Amino acid sequence: MSALIPSSPGPFPASTVLGYPRIGPRRELKRALESYWDGRASRAELDRVGAEIRERTWHRLAELGLEGLPSNTFSLYDQVLDTAVLLGAVPARYRDAADPYFAMARGTDGLAPLRMTKWFDTNYHYIVPEIGPETVFKLDAAKPLAEVRQARALGYETRPVVVGPVTFLLLGSALDRLDEVLACYEELLAALAAEGVAWVQLDEPALVGDRTPEELAAVRTAYERLGALGTRPALFVASYFGDLGESLPELAATPVEAIGIDLVRGGVPGVDLSGKTVVAGVVSGRDVWRTSPERALAALGAVRAAQVVVSTSCSLQHVPYSVADEPDLAPELKARLAFAEEKVAEVVALARADFRGSLPAGPPGLSVALPAPVVTEGRGPYADRAAAQKAHLRLPVLPTTTIGSFPQTGELRAARAALTAGTLSQEEYERRVEAEIERAIRLQERLGLDVLVHGEPERNDMVQYFAEHLDGFAVTRNGWVQSYGSRCTRPPILHGDVSRPGPITVRWSTYAQSLTDRPVKGMLTGPVTIVAWSFVRDDLPLRDVVFQVADAVREEVRDLEAAGLSIVQVDEPALRELLPLRRAAQDDYLEWAVAAYRRATSGASDRTQIHTHLCYSDADQILAAIDGLDADVTTIESARSGARILGTVAAFGRGLGPGVYDIHSPRVPGVEEVEELLRRTVAALPAERVWVNPDCGLKTRTYEQVEAALANVVTATRRIRAELEAQA
Repeated sequence: MSALIPSSPGPFPASTVLGYPRIGPRRELKRALESYWDGRASRAELDRVGAEIRERTWHRLAELGLEGLPSNTFSLYDQVLDTAVLLGAVPARYRDAADPYFAMARGTDGLAPLRMTKWFDTNYHYIVPEIGPETVFKLDAAKPLAEVRQARALGYETRPVVVGPVTFLLLGSALDRLDEVLACYEELLAALAAEGVAWVQLDEPALVGDRTPEELAAVRTAYERLGALGTRPALFVASYFGDLGESLPELAATPVEAIGIDLVRGGVPGVDLSGKTVVAGVVSGRDVWRTSPERALAALGAVRAAQVVVSTSCSLQHVPYSVADEPDLAPELKARLAFAEEKVAEVVALARADFRGSLPAGPPGLSVALPAPVVTEGRGPYADRAAAQKAHLRLPVLPTTTIGSFPQTGELRAARAALTAGTLSQEEYERRVEAEIERAIRLQERLGLDVLVHGEPERNDMVQYFAEHLDGFAVTRNGWVQSYGSRCTRPPILHGDVSRPGPITVRWSTYAQSLTDRPVKGMLTGPVTIVAWSFVRDDLPLRDVVFQVADAVREEVRDLEAAGLSIVQVDEPALRELLPLRRAAQDDYLEWAVAAYRRATSGASDRTQIHTHLCYSDADQILAAIDGLDADVTTIESARSGARILGTVAAFGRGLGPGVYDIHSPRVPGVEEVEELLRRTVAALPAERVWVNPDCGLKTRTYEQVEAALANVVTATRRIRAELEAQA
């Protein structure tokens, strides 16, 4: 097969998707990864599972009638990390590790992992490239070439998908290295052409955000240079998560053959694209509602281009595999849903234009918007609250705590499954939960922590647990979505008006407090995060939905306080995640998101200490909004990102706990490592406002790891306390 030349590319297939779930319908990848990490399986066995998942994906997409099959969308951990390996951007300290790829992702006993944060405005986490002056870019195209060959051996020609050069360098804060990186992409395109690849997809989601003139110039430079290659596959530049805006004219002026446009979150382009193929994203890759055929066909008809291809708005990795795997959902709800397989069927049907009017247009609901939410202000100024809480709680300087969850053991998961299956009684299940709570409390007391948590053994997930106890939500049996690596969640489906039938957490929190004289935190998930990590009805403004949830959380806060809890933590790790990608829309979002949080927490008395938590979300970019939440204490990720948050917190006027222990790595930090992070923290903040805590919850770790790490955290804290006392 000869390579295409840019002046005469073959036609783009009429239907495609930008990516597909890669964890396996029954989380086969998760189990294979964890077996490999635990030493129970070889790398060859892990690779075999990956190959099986890819093969099953291509077969299923072809069976559904999809014409344009992507490849290189599968990843053992993360597509951005894959791109770093592709380009040779592997920091020197990882190269001698037994498995450099997973050393970068997860760390080792002697190596901290690379930083991790959210993929634009999604709950997917990517590994941030580390690109320094010493980085030497060198192409390693083994992975995309191997996947092209694997698919071809099965009878499928595929379109390799790679993160584009501009997005990759913007994520790595290294756009000044564009020339060097483009040389690798040129080499990659040549290798793909030699392999007989007809089209290649370069993902550039960064282009839907606000871009500077210099960054726009880089877009044009990159794609004029790649487009000028004499022999190469045809270039498809994919964008998603919003409107290309000022980036679209730059792309349109280059020789790329196809441009992907998100017509779900963005508008129909006003730029002349008559010489291009437009891959039109009219089926949402971010929600679970069936597509309105009228709306989709209208959008397709409004696009003016040489060829219009029907596609998803983004990769389908953000939705579960199939509605057919959900026997427990109510039939009337199930009829309104489309997961990945159903969305592929919609793409195929739209491309054939043979189903006009046969699908419901989306979730029904109120025909009018709700009244503007009322924000109730019930708490006094922070200084007054801080004084009341100091007198009541009597905590030492640098109080130690954890974020909330403790390890979810195999025994706990088995008990929960047995309860669901009806083979374990509710009474026995609750006895086991109580035993696990006591285990967590006794461990924290023994280690010497100051503020304790009950460990959340009764919870499967910090959002799903609340969804199971609130009206207006449905939960799935197999609706798993990858969050990062082997970590998967089942986002609830928020399909109706939200209300709280009764207390949710009071039973377990009060039991934990009865076991100890030390303060125990009541643990809640905030309204923004509950909504952000759910698939949400689209017939109401998002703000109104969040305020419905805020009212439910407010009732729970009041009940915890009435039950005797002196500290209540209301987590909002998704606050930064929902921030609009365009600056023009950010202030409005932050205003109502902060107002919703304050409504959820303002019913507490001044003596009750309100905590919040944020993690892995570039929180330094919205520190003013975090301060505006008016929480008494904020715990935040810091250890994994090298304490970069400390450069922005000098003006933060409340209690703050920058994390000193990265829980997303199996490594245990040493006492000296924690001490160093604490010294940097007390140098940036008054010691009386500093809290000591991990980056995030301990759910994914083992008890052995947790005990060793927290012992080191407490030891380091005591040393710094002694130094502060000596200086006083």
